[in-house]
Amino acid sequence: MAQTYNKPPKRQRKPVTVRRFLDEGLKRGLGLEVVVGEIGFDRVVGEALLHRPGLALTGYHRYFANARIQVVGQAEHAYLKSLKKYRRKRVEELFAQEIPCLVFTKDLSVFEEVREAAEASQTTVLRTEMLTSEFLRRASLLLEDVSAPFGNIYGTMLEVCGLGVFIEGPPGIGKSETALGLLKRGHALVADDLTHIRRTSSDTLMASAKEQTRGFMEIRGIGFINVWRTFGIGAVRGEKQLDLVVTLKRQEDFDELDRIGTGLACEFLGVSVKHLLLPVALGRELVNLVETAAQEYVLRASGYSAADDLDSRVKAHHVEGGKGYGAN
Repeated sequence: MAQTYNKPPKRQRKPVTVRRFLDEGLKRGLGLEVVVGEIGFDRVVGEALLHRPGLALTGYHRYFANARIQVVGQAEHAYLKSLKKYRRKRVEELFAQEIPCLVFTKDLSVFEEVREAAEASQTTVLRTEMLTSEFLRRASLLLEDVSAPFGNIYGTMLEVCGLGVFIEGPPGIGKSETALGLLKRGHALVADDLTHIRRTSSDTLMASAKEQTRGFMEIRGIGFINVWRTFGIGAVRGEKQLDLVVTLKRQEDFDELDRIGTGLACEFLGVSVKHLLLPVALGRELVNLVETAAQEYVLRASGYSAADDLDSRVKAHHVEGGKGYGAN
């Protein structure tokens, strides 16, 4: 792995509480309402997954995934409705498993026995109008996002040619100035200076700015600029996958250059990312270099390699001509 300017960020995870699930769900349109139990908001979701209690409602609790958010859909609701005289017992047994919370979908009615057992066990009960399948899909994505490992790295993150490019390097080397030149060419800013990254379940890195600094850049000698107001709304992205890390490094600090660009990589949060080291020297057009690096990456991702193409042409010429370039 190539050395980056950033130290590997410490992998962090925020605990997912019922309160956080509810707050994020309201932001993302899950339409959740609290039926019972604000007192249970600080209960931690042990596994960032959802579960339909099924067998647990029959009284069988072996292998029951009690650390997950439990979801009552139409099938579970119909079963509870059919129990009648045993309903209280089954519901009390369910809440005795110390579940994080219970969610009723399809705006189904909440049984009085459920309300009483939830209050007695200090467990939150939520309800949504969404169909069960749609709620499970969207809430699963939410839990994946909020429970993902995350960290912070220092540098400027942009979208260049549709690619997520992170530019890093020591202070004063020209990161923000390079980013500014790319913005003027129609590319977009994700984050300046401090970039927040999170690892997804598919082992990709997503980068974004802190909410307070999103859309702002600091340019030495000018100060802070509002990118959205200066370049238009299309010049800012909320979040972007991190595909390529570009480290700006003074030319005199290089021991050896990667002349043909054959596969340097670096690692953040355990995910390997393609890495490019660019020498900074007087007269070098960093904006052109970073833009070209992004274009070359896109070509490589499509299966084309200029180095391999050139190598095959040289070999073909050698075979057909019967002599190499060094021959007279």
